[in-house]
Amino acid sequence: MASTVDIVTIDNYKEKLPRWDPNSRNHRYALVDMGSNGIRFSVSDLSPPRARLLKCLYRERAAISLFDALNGPSTSAHGDHPLVFPDETIKQVSQTLARFRSIAVDSYDVPPSQLIVFATEAMRRAENAASMLEAIRAEAPDLSVHILAPQVETLFGAVGARSSFVDVKGLILDLGGGSVQMTWMDTSGTSGPQEHQEQPLPEVEAAVAGQSLPFGAARLIKILDTAHVDVQTSEKAKLQDGMAKAFQTLCAKFPALAQLAAEARGEEGNESSGIDIFLCGGGFRGYGSMLMHNNPIQPYPIPSIGSYTASGQLFNKTKEMLQVNKSFDGKIFGMSKRRRAQFPAIVTVVEALIAAVPPIRSATFCSGGNREGALLMMLPREVRDSNPLSLPDDIESSIPSGPAQGGTTLQELLNTLHSAFPPGFDLTSVASVFSLQLGPLYASHIWCRMGESDAANASSALHDAINHPDSPGLTHLARAVLAVTLCARWGANLGPIDQQLHRNLRELVDAADPNAAFWADYTGAVTAALATVIPAWPKSNVAIKDRISFRSSAEQRKKYKLHLEITIGKEASRGLDLDDLKELFKKVGKHGNDKKKVTVTVNILP
Repeated sequence: MASTVDIVTIDNYKEKLPRWDPNSRNHRYALVDMGSNGIRFSVSDLSPPRARLLKCLYRERAAISLFDALNGPSTSAHGDHPLVFPDETIKQVSQTLARFRSIAVDSYDVPPSQLIVFATEAMRRAENAASMLEAIRAEAPDLSVHILAPQVETLFGAVGARSSFVDVKGLILDLGGGSVQMTWMDTSGTSGPQEHQEQPLPEVEAAVAGQSLPFGAARLIKILDTAHVDVQTSEKAKLQDGMAKAFQTLCAKFPALAQLAAEARGEEGNESSGIDIFLCGGGFRGYGSMLMHNNPIQPYPIPSIGSYTASGQLFNKTKEMLQVNKSFDGKIFGMSKRRRAQFPAIVTVVEALIAAVPPIRSATFCSGGNREGALLMMLPREVRDSNPLSLPDDIESSIPSGPAQGGTTLQELLNTLHSAFPPGFDLTSVASVFSLQLGPLYASHIWCRMGESDAANASSALHDAINHPDSPGLTHLARAVLAVTLCARWGANLGPIDQQLHRNLRELVDAADPNAAFWADYTGAVTAALATVIPAWPKSNVAIKDRISFRSSAEQRKKYKLHLEITIGKEASRGLDLDDLKELFKKVGKHGNDKKKVTVTVNILP
């Protein structure tokens, strides 16, 4: 490879990345990821204080397979041919990147210094990579192209997977067109006081320890489709052996993983034990789309593959997924024709993973990739480790000017909702908007759309929650809990077309926690009572305390009985129909087989 090629290594990546300055006047960044299966481009806004959300303003994908360009139909499956980009591909790529550069700089005002292009496996292997870079410079002279060393690709991929969550503890795997990477990451406990800042970065530790195998989906399907049976068997054996050795190497480097693996093997058959895995890359996302297509809840209510979690039991059904791919004639949501053609190779990688790793407890599919990982690594560690759920993107639009400073009104509002739960009730014991850290996001929606009908808002609550942008921390369970709770806040009076969506979202919540749907309904009804008495965002903490308070008690005999006492200030009660307040709770506890009874009394302060 020519000396002019710019290689990004684990030692110099900080210098190669654009600098993020919280005091800068422009926080827009554009990134291009030249992957083996396609070229992805995005423009993102990293403006403080919401930089951690990595808000994407524009995205596009060019269906240019650099892997196919290097490995045309006439080449050998062994890779023993010259790896050279055809002139047509070089022209197509250079013009595409020039177009992306124009979109970023001319249409979205991204400074050229904040636009960066990454290339990965195909560009690392190409013998004429320098020719590709020269053509790109000719089309866009100020465009810098950086070729990622394997460790940096692992770093950005793993951090990109982590970017969708508050914390990650598990194996992270990335399946691209030319290779598959495996590493271990544990970010739990990294955020907090400054004494942590001198500790090694878990992201970099994961990258250095990462293991890469040359068995991407595009390469492997070529072997399965064209190679002799003996070669196929040999390559599959190499993949299985490589996956097992990769896992063993990680166990040797990370004692926590080794301990987890030993415990999982000792408790095989226990669904609560095992290894959690996080999967990114187009190949794995294709497998996740197939799992969604075959999920027990049908139709599966949330369209985004990002943060979709499948149980280990469902993940392991590779033969069933392979058969569905072969026999199903219709469109499978989230899977292109190319991905379905590669599916046997994807399943081969998944089966090698299942054989190498002790019982897999859960598999979570990540929407983030190299671009999100690079953006996150530009940010200071304290920002990177912050909780993105405390920064809902739209909360300011719903709060009028004038609330108490520092978020005290928000906390008082959440405390008031908490007070409606029975004394001693552990809010972390059930999947709710509180335990899932959705409080700020939930609160930001309480007084939204007050000029619309309750029925329209109940429907909107369902659709807004499932179609909300892939904000970090917003898992499928969180989306479902948020949807069901907000729908209950508006009375859950739904038309027939939304009733099925509501049922399926409740099934998703119940599958994770059998009691969660009840508490979602209850929280929504309490919120509706609060918003009836306080019809707009409260301007002070006193405005909440003077108007409404809650107190409850519960007993468990044959049936769980919950009694809620609502106390309203005399001035706030003027003109209120108290029976209407009680009516807000009529649907709570009426779903499912495990019936629960809720009674309500309303008191007026003298």
